[in-house]
Amino acid sequence: MLIVMKKGAGEDQLRKVKQYLVDHDYDFHQSTGANRTIIGVIGDTAAVNRAELESQPGVHVIFKIPEER
Repeated sequence: MLIVMKKGAGEDQLRKVKQYLVDHDYDFHQSTGANRTIIGVIGDTAAVNRAELESQPGVHVIFKIPEER
């Protein structure tokens, strides 16, 4: 799963999203570019409450990576 943060999302917003992931036992990798930050979530994301995560301040969009067949 990839979490794309909004342009201009602040450090506090980013910290809260990362804390949400830690609180729900997910690991992640952060990639910070010139305009956006992307968080790659590691683990079984099938149980993620996507609506709750998308409602976090600073989150732009979440992409679910399809499972391999």
